[in-house]
Amino acid sequence: MSDLNETKVQCPYCGEVIDILIDGSEPHQNYIEDCQVCCRPITFDVTVELQGEVTVLVFNENE
Repeated sequence: MSDLNETKVQCPYCGEVIDILIDGSEPHQNYIEDCQVCCRPITFDVTVELQGEVTVLVFNENE
């Protein structure tokens, strides 16, 4: 069974709020996923604390 958490983030390009799924089984993740609205590549930096708190930072390709 996977530990997926739904989280809302704001696209750094178009400003739309989008829903993403975070895999809570990994303590740190860094990956690229296209925005569901404008299709531009968003870099995600995800940290899951031991207490289960999830921190998601998003960046555009030039940051």
